[in-house]
Amino acid sequence: MNPWAVDAGCPRSCAVRPAARVGPAGAGLRYAALARELIRCLALGGRLGEGVAPRIQARRVLGALGVELEAPTAPLSAPGSPRGTLIVANHISWLDVVALLAVEPVSFVAKKEVGRWPVVGTLARRLGTQFIDRDGGRHALPLMVGELAGTLASGRSALVFPQATTWCSVSSGRFRRAAFQAAVDAGAAVRPVTVAYRVGGTTSTSAAFLGDEGFGGSLRRVAAACGLTVRITAHAPLYGDDRRTLAAGAWAAVSAGEADVHG
Repeated sequence: MNPWAVDAGCPRSCAVRPAARVGPAGAGLRYAALARELIRCLALGGRLGEGVAPRIQARRVLGALGVELEAPTAPLSAPGSPRGTLIVANHISWLDVVALLAVEPVSFVAKKEVGRWPVVGTLARRLGTQFIDRDGGRHALPLMVGELAGTLASGRSALVFPQATTWCSVSSGRFRRAAFQAAVDAGAAVRPVTVAYRVGGTTSTSAAFLGDEGFGGSLRRVAAACGLTVRITAHAPLYGDDRRTLAAGAWAAVSAGEADVHG
């Protein structure tokens, strides 16, 4: 059995166009603003991954797209530990990474295909992304866990989406346990985080990036959405020496966080 085999996720039909849209002119202005911010990011070169630069640029990208961020003011990393924190979140959209970087600059784990995306791949590498080869078979799994554990042991936090694919809502899918072994090996805390999208106070799937949909389709929905908000909810850190227990506890916390979307 392929250890990288993932659930099918939601079909692209689950991503519904927002009822309230800004119109072609408004969307055009957002595309232009986004292009300026991406050029700015590229011009920073290696400095993009330094200090608060990722946080600042991520917020500028959200602003260019007209997306409002609701997030904690405190970092996502667990305080008072020499180890980094394994930040685990549900996965709905490519926009999840931008929103989470807007809260705290951390490295993240992504499938190797992301590294080949135009512009996005270049920016991901500059942010110190750890790319995983899901076609590498069973021998690649311990290597990924070891590299991630090394990152955490060095004091750097890392972001992982344990669902391994995207879903239209918070509580769909499940958390796979492999990444949690890295936290066990490094003696690091696990911070569950819920990522949710709303329009006018109601859960929205307009930002979802699903199935075999191209990036352009998802971007068009986001750029056209009126009043799109992404809410980041951080839950209490988890500690333990059993990956199964950590994964179950993190999934329970993230799923329970879906109720916050309606608050």
